[in-house]
Amino acid sequence: MSTYFFRFLSVLFFGVILLLGCSGVNTSVKTAAAAVKTPPVVTSTLTSGVAANSPVAKGVQTAVFAGGCFWGLEAVFEHVKGVTDVTSGYSGGAAKTADYETVSAGKTGHAEAVKITFDTTKVSYNQLLKIFFSVAHDPTELNRQGPDTGTQYRSVIFFADDEQKRLAQNYIDELNKAKTFTRPIATQVILLDAFYQAEDYHQNYLERHPDEPYIVINDQPKVENLRKQFPDLYIQYGSKPKRRI
Repeated sequence: MSTYFFRFLSVLFFGVILLLGCSGVNTSVKTAAAAVKTPPVVTSTLTSGVAANSPVAKGVQTAVFAGGCFWGLEAVFEHVKGVTDVTSGYSGGAAKTADYETVSAGKTGHAEAVKITFDTTKVSYNQLLKIFFSVAHDPTELNRQGPDTGTQYRSVIFFADDEQKRLAQNYIDELNKAKTFTRPIATQVILLDAFYQAEDYHQNYLERHPDEPYIVINDQPKVENLRKQFPDLYIQYGSKPKRRI
């Protein structure tokens, strides 16, 4: 039976939902409940997070982030104004191992990641960073995210150039200085070697499976937190062109 089947399978037994994680690992009710805890809020006083403009060149650019199951990351950034496309995929390993079944073993070096295409005249790289650290995932979790465990779920910013590296590292330094989180930030800042698009059935996953228990428990709350914390950047799915499936 495929890992994909186990990824979204959930069982209702005597009124208790037993969630399966992103890689198909069973989680207890206690673990599933813990997965929906909201990460600490990144305060709006952090200047690097709220800057409307950044030194990067204007126009269409891409950012690659990893932080847990790519379904949730994709769903969050698809709702951000100025983002024109979000693609789920894999980064950090070799091309020959960039497939879901192999990556799910946790031995490829890949992380489940998303490639975000955005218009810098509408949203800055710094604003994407703030969303990444505020609502998209918990950056203090090491090699895991909620119910999903393994290096493929680690927190990573894959920078494309020196400017993205500088902005990402400065942002993390600022968060540490402000003691925003009670635990150390586990996010890695790594040069992007390549991004490999994931299988078609992973694309636009939340939009196509909004009622799936894993999505309802782990990912819908992230989108709702985006709407609440970033009302000026939040948009509905129908507010932009339909993405590819």
